[in-house]
Amino acid sequence: MTARFLQIHTLTSYPASLLNRDDVGFAKRVPFGGAVRTRISSQCLKRHWRTAEDENALGRIELGGDLVQMSVRSRRTFERFVYEPLKADGIEPAFARAATEEILRAVLPKGKKRKNESVEASDEGNGAEETPLRTEQVTVIGRPEVEYLLSIARRIVGGAKDEKAVRKAAEGLSKGDLKKNLQALVRGAGIDAALFGRMTTGDIFARCDAAIHVAHAFTVHDGQFETDYFSAIDELQGPEETGSGHINTSELSPGLFYGYIVVDMPLLVSNLEGCGRKDWESADRALAAEVIRRLIHLVATVSPGAKLGATAPYAHASMVLVEAGARQPRSLANAFLRPVPLRRMDRCCVNGYDVLKGAYAALADYLSEHDQMYGRHEERQIAVQNPLEQLLAVCGERQHLDGLAAWAAARIRGQE
Repeated sequence: MTARFLQIHTLTSYPASLLNRDDVGFAKRVPFGGAVRTRISSQCLKRHWRTAEDENALGRIELGGDLVQMSVRSRRTFERFVYEPLKADGIEPAFARAATEEILRAVLPKGKKRKNESVEASDEGNGAEETPLRTEQVTVIGRPEVEYLLSIARRIVGGAKDEKAVRKAAEGLSKGDLKKNLQALVRGAGIDAALFGRMTTGDIFARCDAAIHVAHAFTVHDGQFETDYFSAIDELQGPEETGSGHINTSELSPGLFYGYIVVDMPLLVSNLEGCGRKDWESADRALAAEVIRRLIHLVATVSPGAKLGATAPYAHASMVLVEAGARQPRSLANAFLRPVPLRRMDRCCVNGYDVLKGAYAALADYLSEHDQMYGRHEERQIAVQNPLEQLLAVCGERQHLDGLAAWAAARIRGQE
């Protein structure tokens, strides 16, 4: 049976760091298996993969000689990409504002168009208070969609002699072909929305369900937390002055994290190519395959992290396991339901104990037991450092990361 899902499992170790903070500045946590673990939210992980700028950046994928378009995530999208380009075209600011407001009314539902506050209009330089062009919430709109909306705005201001004429030209926008044309755009929402999905606040924009599902990463062992006391010296204070110019504390939490990602291959191809989900096997899958090849590298090498300057929280995964199969995916998180011990339980001395290999052993045992109960229906390939033989026995052939990424991409293409 053709594989429909790719599952990506990672183990990544970080030293003293603060990878993802909560609302009061502490490391995010989650209870699991009777122990509190350090956590990295899926939102944090996805943002770093989406915005990575290295050679595997999603925004550097070329298609037909051009870079694929990403989405714009902002409250300022209409101000920046509709209003300002109209002014740059030489359109009167009042006309540009009217056209942008009409676009907002057409594409966003009533009450969701703009913030409930006024801003000082700077384009006329008269200090007049005018309705802002920023939305109440961050919108996720693809560059192709923004460019289409700009073309509509240019059309309705063309030849207008006053603001009233601009608004008259915009009548019927939401009832015309606007919705149909926006939803007909291939990858209109942007390639990152095709991967990770987007919520829409109305029915004008095409809904885009996430084809890549990302779990919150957590430590395979009990969370370890250390309060870091730090100070800053006032280098201009006089010799008679004592004490520090600034004193504060921060929390650090090292750990070995398990990460889990699922790729719904039919939905990914459908989102990227505009075909029906059931027609994914007959569609062009080259772009989807390149996305997956890059994603494997991103999840293995791109680190999230607050306090970059103070902790340099950069690490590569010690293990990346990829599975391809047709049945419903399942996380391997329960391999760590019982926390991996941080030291040998039968000795006072911690010398010679390897937490990473403890995690490998727990993963191998869990997979072996799972296969015995449910059968092994997935193909598996693994890139791993210093593996245990029992792990390789259940995880398939050991690969270089490049080879693993190529293998995963081939599953998307339907190649052996």
